Amino acid sequence: MWIIWLIIMGCLLIIEVLTQMMWALCLAVGCIAGLVGSLTGLDLLWQIVVTAVFSVGAYIFLIPYFQKWHALSVDKKGKASRTGMDALLGRRAIVSEEIRPGRPGRARIDGDNWQVRTNIPDAVIERGTEVVVTGYDSIILNVEPLH
Repeated sequence: MWIIWLIIMGCLLIIEVLTQMMWALCLAVGCIAGLVGSLTGLDLLWQIVVTAVFSVGAYIFLIPYFQKWHALSVDKKGKASRTGMDALLGRRAIVSEEIRPGRPGRARIDGDNWQVRTNIPDAVIERGTEVVVTGYDSIILNVEPLH
């Protein structure tokens, strides 16, 4: 019977790798408990009970742990990891082409040249000024001078 538990566990781990839904991992933990129960000579009914209890226990303990771990994943600067355009929010840039009211300029962030504008009325931001990204609209970044 222990081989059947091992096969079920292997299938659940494959499902977990393909779907990353966490429920399959919790069921696989339960299958490990069922496998141990089988090796210790428990009756099939008790193996199923042990599997169910450990699966529910794994769900109760692992899901909050992984949610907390995911929420606490941080980048090197201590900020929550963001992707895409959101990763640029709060970043510093150097103006490479002057920004005038109603006319976008350009700024460099980590070697990339971005089109930027400011929401400050009548503001002229000179070339070489350090700015911070406050938002974006499509691929145009909104910046403000760094004080």
